[in-house]
Amino acid sequence: MEGKDYKRFPEVRRKLYVIVFGTDTPAGKFFDIVLLWAIVGSILIVTFESVRELNERFEFAFAIFEWVFTILFSIEYLLRIFILKKPLKYVFSFLGIIDFLALVPTYLSLFVTGGAYLVVIRAIRLLRIFRILKLSRYLSEAQMLGNALVASRYKLFVFIGTVLSVVLIMGTLMYVIEGAENGFTSIPRSIYWCIVTITTVGYGDIAPNTIMGQTLASILMLMGYAIIAVPTGIVTGELVKENTKKSMMEIRSCHSCNTEINDPEAKYCKECGNKLIEDVEVTL
Repeated sequence: MEGKDYKRFPEVRRKLYVIVFGTDTPAGKFFDIVLLWAIVGSILIVTFESVRELNERFEFAFAIFEWVFTILFSIEYLLRIFILKKPLKYVFSFLGIIDFLALVPTYLSLFVTGGAYLVVIRAIRLLRIFRILKLSRYLSEAQMLGNALVASRYKLFVFIGTVLSVVLIMGTLMYVIEGAENGFTSIPRSIYWCIVTITTVGYGDIAPNTIMGQTLASILMLMGYAIIAVPTGIVTGELVKENTKKSMMEIRSCHSCNTEINDPEAKYCKECGNKLIEDVEVTL
């Protein structure tokens, strides 16, 4: 909204906005740090809970920590809804849905009870691992990586189509050459072997026994090294473009002390604390 509208915004909501959405104030940085540690801690709790020995020994402690994290995330979620002028836009956004998924499993486990539903409870609680996606809000490079992937999507689609064609042809040839007696019982199974081979994984559950089959496997292995490098080069090229674009857009200077500002989201100067922009957007 416009700056004059922001000034008429309730004082409490303005202060909360600076804390929750601001990254250049002490309170905003403290809020982000606490939230980041809470996300990491909750993910570790989910991970450690899956270890039977640890869960049996520290079940009560895990439950306490989980509820602490859940209450903290609930407060954050409600604050974002309370602060924003258009809360529904946040609620149905990607990050809003992720924030909601971070809360639901713990609360649902209170209502889904009984021995027959233990598997359901376990599945629901495992959804808490989606909290790791909440980290994307605090990774400044995440958007740049996403932009690079989007920009290179057509090249990647062509690459994936080429690889699928190669493994289909090679898998069919290997099925004809080796046959069921050597483990290549069908074309899909032969394609599976091609994918494992071309990615240099090599499980060893299926292996060619004939000279022709081994020759074809050797060619496929050599192709694998070249194929793996292709998507890396495509995405890297787009990342370089995005980084160059970002560097050109990020260079700003404070009007008061002329300090160079590299953070595109900065609203206050890191040296003198002067406000960098006139209008503060409080809508998502």
